[in-house]
Amino acid sequence: MRQVAPRFPNDLSAHLYPSRCTNSHMLTPNRFAIATDTGSLADKAAKVRFWQEDCAGMHIRTWAATTPDKPALIVAETGEAISFAELDARSNRVAQHARSEGLRRGDGLAAMMTNGSRYFDIYWGTQRSGLSFTPVPDRLTAAEAAYIIEDCGAKMLVLSSDLAHLADDLRMALPDVSLWLDGENESLPTGFRDYAAALAQQPGTSVNDESIGSVMLYSSGTTGRPKGIRPPPREGAIDTPDELVMLGKALFGFDDRTIYLSPAPLYHAAPLRWSATAQALGGTVVIMRKFDPAAALGHIETYRITHSQWVPTHFVRMLKLPEDERQKHDLSSHRMALHAAAPCPVEVKRAMIDWWGPIIHEYYAGSEGFGATQIGPQDWLDRPGSVGRPMSGIIHICGDDGTELAAGETGVVFWEKAELAEYHNDPEKTAQSRHPKGWATFGDIGYVDEDGFLFLTDRKSFMIISGGVNVYPQEIEDVLIMHPDVADAAVIGAPDADLGERVTAVVQPASGEGSNALRDDLAAFLRQHLSGAKIPRQIDFRPELPRLPTGKLQKRLLVEEYRAAADN
Repeated sequence: MRQVAPRFPNDLSAHLYPSRCTNSHMLTPNRFAIATDTGSLADKAAKVRFWQEDCAGMHIRTWAATTPDKPALIVAETGEAISFAELDARSNRVAQHARSEGLRRGDGLAAMMTNGSRYFDIYWGTQRSGLSFTPVPDRLTAAEAAYIIEDCGAKMLVLSSDLAHLADDLRMALPDVSLWLDGENESLPTGFRDYAAALAQQPGTSVNDESIGSVMLYSSGTTGRPKGIRPPPREGAIDTPDELVMLGKALFGFDDRTIYLSPAPLYHAAPLRWSATAQALGGTVVIMRKFDPAAALGHIETYRITHSQWVPTHFVRMLKLPEDERQKHDLSSHRMALHAAAPCPVEVKRAMIDWWGPIIHEYYAGSEGFGATQIGPQDWLDRPGSVGRPMSGIIHICGDDGTELAAGETGVVFWEKAELAEYHNDPEKTAQSRHPKGWATFGDIGYVDEDGFLFLTDRKSFMIISGGVNVYPQEIEDVLIMHPDVADAAVIGAPDADLGERVTAVVQPASGEGSNALRDDLAAFLRQHLSGAKIPRQIDFRPELPRLPTGKLQKRLLVEEYRAAADN
């Protein structure tokens, strides 16, 4: 590969790469063994205590004192850089402003914003003042956003100025919420106040009653209305490390030399929390305002990215770039690429490892934090399709009656953990997620092999029962996406008077247009890989499937559409 000099905005290279030649923070195999071995909760608790000591005092205020001029954040497209000293002061102003508006420990602050530097001011400001922070997706309608803001109990909303077209509807839907607009705007919408101007009046010092805050995330709503996830209460000083900070350092090599690329929307759990983890450990976060596959490769080269986090949709889009575009960038700084959030087809991941090398690590988790697995590239190549062994919690595979199943048997994946999150204002959903022994599930189906590696089959709610046979859509989708003429695919159970549910494939053709010839070709292709019961009886074409920016498929929208058509 060609070597290029990094092009850092404002001559930041000295801060980003004080010791660029060292590789002492590279991952070693025993780091993974520490967290992914089998053992009791007591064994894991002992390791957590060790990690807590190793990560003690890791917070942006630490780095503001020791490396004040080092960038904590860079906006990739513009080069805007915020130093640790600036981020520390800006987050203090957020906390001071919240106090001046009457928000106290336990109160909620919601932000509906596009990706930008203010996101981290608010995140760290709430986390140092005992507030509950709820990021609201910027893609939502005013009614959808208002539901989340009202449900989480937020007392304050900060809205990006580029979302000002939602302001009037939000004001009418949220009469008891303090409303603020952030960013430049010709005039303030009725009922909103100027957030930047208000912050400028606040001191950049910490509030007198600093306390650790929390984040109230909402599920993506792929199977229904978004559900708030209330985390277990946290106590201690504001620099008490959370689980992700400990795992990030112990397993994935995050430290003060990390330069982390976040290409996804920050309202999602993984981009927000991994970015915060990198900053807590003294690393620099580079955020993309919007994902573009070619631009992402350019940013890895320009900013000499060491760590990154992706979803399978990102991989697919980068793999489909022209070969000359894929090969023209110097990616040699890139040492750790994490991916999660949605199932990754085996052939897609294999192609990424062939391209980027053995740097791709996968984890399986959920916003609820019930548990998590991890698998490195070599283990994955030995066991294609696995999502790894537990790095947090203990796995139990159970049948529909709750009985624990043996290795190799498929059932509901439950997690045993000392503390579990609950679904906010939804005790029924919380109860549905629990096993009689107190374990919890994300709702996924899978099995564990003899060596303790987890393989996911599908979500229980997506399972199709056709003619009395259980069919898992993910297996069919993974085959369809391998076809060169398929850009995306979803498999659902459409209502059927005879079979109960009819296995139906909804396909996005790579060319944008479907045909009977393609339909026949896909059916023949599927028959080469799957048994007869799994072959879709119906194949429909769409110009695009309803996916979230994280890559998660909103399958419920397709199911509802086909049910409505059947009713009519």
